[in-house]
Amino acid sequence: MKKCISIVLLIATGITYSQKKSNGTIYVEHPAITTVEAMTQAFVSGDANKVASYLADDFKSYSGTTTNKDDKGMNKEAFLKSVKTWKDNIDYPSIKRSKGAYPDALEYKDADQKDLVWVQTWEDVKGVQKETGVKIDRPIHRLFTVDKNNKIKMMINYSTSTVSDEINQSFAERTNGKIYNHHENINTVRKMVHAFENKDFDKSYSFYDEKATFSDINSIDINKEYTLTEQKENDKKIFEMFDILSIDQVGYPDYLHYELDDARVVQSWWKIRLIRKSDKKNIVLPMMFIDTFNDKGKIISEIAYYSQILLEAK
Repeated sequence: MKKCISIVLLIATGITYSQKKSNGTIYVEHPAITTVEAMTQAFVSGDANKVASYLADDFKSYSGTTTNKDDKGMNKEAFLKSVKTWKDNIDYPSIKRSKGAYPDALEYKDADQKDLVWVQTWEDVKGVQKETGVKIDRPIHRLFTVDKNNKIKMMINYSTSTVSDEINQSFAERTNGKIYNHHENINTVRKMVHAFENKDFDKSYSFYDEKATFSDINSIDINKEYTLTEQKENDKKIFEMFDILSIDQVGYPDYLHYELDDARVVQSWWKIRLIRKSDKKNIVLPMMFIDTFNDKGKIISEIAYYSQILLEAK
């Protein structure tokens, strides 16, 4: 039996190794990598002549995420024009290796690849579009082929188009919904706040969805979200330390019904007049609430903006 198991393991090992096949060599340092990174920095600096010196005459640039099956790519002349476009339109430009990443140069054994080196990079593109002020901060993965003369023959870009879409859309004005100064959701916020002011907690909390989340800009973890149960405990601690004299509306709330994502948001501003129990100090606390509603008129998230320092000042 032991002999049988040994034979089986030997066969399995042989199958495993037979499935591996080398098709070339990967380099972490290579003249092709030097060329690619030098061209990239020349592009960032806006030096079209220097960029041209690194490109083959039949150079082509492609988007790796296009769905256009007839895409012919961008030739050398068009790519060099994009260098000027970048320089004229981007402030604070940079393209640098992503943290922890480095380029690879691949020399394949395939006969049709014998005169080419493939270089793959992982980088971060950064800058600010001059006219729109849109910040560019996105990762990009690129594949290059470098010929036997150490000239870049092809480049393929893989990156999200989200930032580019935002830049393109920012050149024109467009609306994104409606702003109301009177609305049922505004009424809900007012009823919620004044029920809280009068310690009618059951009524105040009834305006929230049972899965509502709460955020406080003074939290050590800015991403921390409290559940409704946790928020009730937070509110209880407030009443243990302070007496609320009044909560008064400042200006008027805005209800924003956005077209994007069909979001429903009430922004409201308040002055909360308190007495700190420990020393009887009177405090006036400005506060802003951002309450997001679902389509049933329930609050599903709330962010509170206020100064913790005012509550702690002697």
